[in-house]
Amino acid sequence: MPTSTWHKSSYCQEGEACVHISATIPTAIHLTESADPAQTVLTTTPATFNTLLSALKSART
Repeated sequence: MPTSTWHKSSYCQEGEACVHISATIPTAIHLTESADPAQTVLTTTPATFNTLLSALKSART
């Protein structure tokens, strides 16, 4: 899977399981978690990822 560099979530603290994101713009967003021994990668569209982020942000408030 051709992706750009993986970036760690800014909400990750040292030593904890972290979400990592990478993108193949403009077609796909890739997510994985550092604690997953299988290194499973979830892939979605940018529009769906934006919907997820909006839902998470609105749930915080």
